[in-house]
Amino acid sequence: MVRAFLLNLQFFTSIPVNMNLPMDATHMKRAVGMFPLLGILQGGMYSVLLFILIEWTPLSTVAIAFILWLAWIFFTGGLHLDGWMDASDAFFSYRDKEKRLEIMSDPRTGAFGVLSAIVLLSGRYLFLYEITSFAHSYTYIVILFIPFFSRGVMGALLVLAPLAKNEGLAAFFRERLSKISLLSYPFYCMVVLIGLSLFMPALTPSFLLLLASAFLCFLFIQKKSVHWFGGITGDVLGASAEGTEWLLWMIVWLWHYAGMA
Repeated sequence: MVRAFLLNLQFFTSIPVNMNLPMDATHMKRAVGMFPLLGILQGGMYSVLLFILIEWTPLSTVAIAFILWLAWIFFTGGLHLDGWMDASDAFFSYRDKEKRLEIMSDPRTGAFGVLSAIVLLSGRYLFLYEITSFAHSYTYIVILFIPFFSRGVMGALLVLAPLAKNEGLAAFFRERLSKISLLSYPFYCMVVLIGLSLFMPALTPSFLLLLASAFLCFLFIQKKSVHWFGGITGDVLGASAEGTEWLLWMIVWLWHYAGMA
């Protein structure tokens, strides 16, 4: 289990893991099954950093939001952002599926990729700034849920969505996976729900709202990825992680904005 989690850190974060880890079917299945735990780690880092910056520094809200914004980029190393930009270039080309796959494989970034990154990054900064402004004790817990669900959506798509091509990162993972890899996901959700109902019942609606939103994101991306690209690729998975996380940040922002969190 430890090696599987380290495999996730090595693949999907900028945290240095200088080890030769096994990439057989057993470890890959466990790694995908632990995607939501990787999200909890990511969310935990954001929550702790936000708490430290708010409680122990004289920094302004603008500065705190900017540091959190940078922390997200540094943690992932821009891996999923690259997928977002490539998928955006392909989608906004309005070409057929084969040409879109070709565009995603092109290492060059086009105008649509740049514009989509600006929208993604500026929108995330807005959400972080406003959430920081409204932050209270429950905010630190809610932030944990965002990458928890976005990583879960990415894992579900990796296992269940059709492949657009039989090569690349998505195909590499798929060859070693089965639906059993996802059995841990409902278990994680049940554990969190039980914990919230016992110790923080006021947060249960927030969790259920994010759960429902993440599930709808999964259904939407699974359907549209086939329509737009013929299935998923590594870039589409990266874009799905970024898009889902962006939407969930927006929902938390609106939830705070309405004064209901």
